[in-house]
Amino acid sequence: MINHKINVGHLLMVIASIVIILAGIKTASAIIVPFLLAFFLAIILAPFFLWLKKKGLGEVASLIFIILFLILIVTILISLVGESVQDFSQNIPDYELKLRSNMSSIFTTLDSWNIDIPKKDFMDIFQSSRVMRYIAHTLKSLGSLLTHSFMIILTVTFMLMEISQFTTKLQQTNSNTLAEVAKINDKIKHYILIKALTSAATGIMIAIILKIMGIHYAVLWGLLAFVLNFIPNIGSIIASVPALLMAIVQYDFTMVVGVGVVYLIVNIAIGSILEPRILGRGLGLSPLIIFLSLIFWGWILGPIGMLLSVPLTIMMKIALDTQPNTKWVATLLGSGNDIKSN
Repeated sequence: MINHKINVGHLLMVIASIVIILAGIKTASAIIVPFLLAFFLAIILAPFFLWLKKKGLGEVASLIFIILFLILIVTILISLVGESVQDFSQNIPDYELKLRSNMSSIFTTLDSWNIDIPKKDFMDIFQSSRVMRYIAHTLKSLGSLLTHSFMIILTVTFMLMEISQFTTKLQQTNSNTLAEVAKINDKIKHYILIKALTSAATGIMIAIILKIMGIHYAVLWGLLAFVLNFIPNIGSIIASVPALLMAIVQYDFTMVVGVGVVYLIVNIAIGSILEPRILGRGLGLSPLIIFLSLIFWGWILGPIGMLLSVPLTIMMKIALDTQPNTKWVATLLGSGNDIKSN
């Protein structure tokens, strides 16, 4: 009976500690999010950095090369997003007039078919100004993400500087720790690299097809598809909304159907067919856990937490798997393939 009370007390202490830690993480998300982005970016760039060093470029020269590469990419993205936001803001009145005209045409067509729709209630829900604000907010969100790029690049630089010494330090402390860190690093690197390649393919295809269709800011919608494709399950759906709204504003609902079909085909071909074959079963997470982690990390860290939900959950699973007391939690997070094989 005493042991039972002690176990319950210990469990309550653990739960309370977890709640306090999560509250602290949520409060400090403004600091933690750029650090996490820098951490995962450093994981991707570390093999390239070490490769440059082996080729005799030297640590300083390798760092300078990578920093200049990152600055170039960020500069291009900031220029693209900035110009798009400015151009869209100037064209908002024209877009609103076009959207209202399209809506009036739809109501006229429905009236000719003797289909009665409460126009006032529908227009209150689907206001043109709300559509414009949504698209503008999407563009500005991309811009605000890029404003943190300087701090992220600086953090990545220091992480890459420490990578060689960090491995040596782990070897001198505990070989088991080194093995655990290497395991986490390999899984995360594998996932992020494959996801980055498939997301890039998605974004490029979307941008090219939308450009051919004449949709404004096609390159920007391709960039948005690339970024949001990192969000499991719903990322591709969210990425399609601004492009669909732009199709309504520019053309009519026939074009909306065409744009929707483009997103559907591209995401099925890459997200549902190509990506699972490349990733295979190496992820080790059940579909339910992937979806729940999306909600959990999104609540804790915001939109960036949704982007990083899978890598963060992989880290948690591997860390829990290393301890006998928490191994059962790691098993619950897993896909169940190991159980089936046994």
